[in-house]
Amino acid sequence: MLNKLTDFLATLIPPTAESRPEHTLQLATAVLLIEVMRSDDESTDEEQATVLNILKQRFHLADTEVAKLTELGHQTVKDTNDFHQFTSLINKELSPPEKVRIIEYMWQVAYADRQISAHENHLMRRIADLLHISHGDYVAAKMRAKPTDLQ
Repeated sequence: MLNKLTDFLATLIPPTAESRPEHTLQLATAVLLIEVMRSDDESTDEEQATVLNILKQRFHLADTEVAKLTELGHQTVKDTNDFHQFTSLINKELSPPEKVRIIEYMWQVAYADRQISAHENHLMRRIADLLHISHGDYVAAKMRAKPTDLQ
């Protein structure tokens, strides 16, 4: 399944020989961020904007590339019920500090609507476990992502 997704993404954002694994990492990150956005009762404009901004900054993408990536990410989230394929790729490709940064990005999406649901909390803990993030790093990422007016 991941190969089909990578091939489809390559048709949207043409890869170079050395960038093809990065496109898969981009999709894995997008899927996790989108899943956080979808995990509570409703997705807000603030959450969507946060996802777009994170992907644009993290991967240095143009607006059209971010739009295509998020469209593919939304479709992928609908078609999957297991995040292991995405977290295993992230575990393989990223260093521990980079994986903690992904958790921080996810918390930024969760906080975008100014409230954290029980579903978001559960998902965050589950993904952190799949990424082998220590509890201390998990809490630190959550605190860095938390808006100052909520503290």
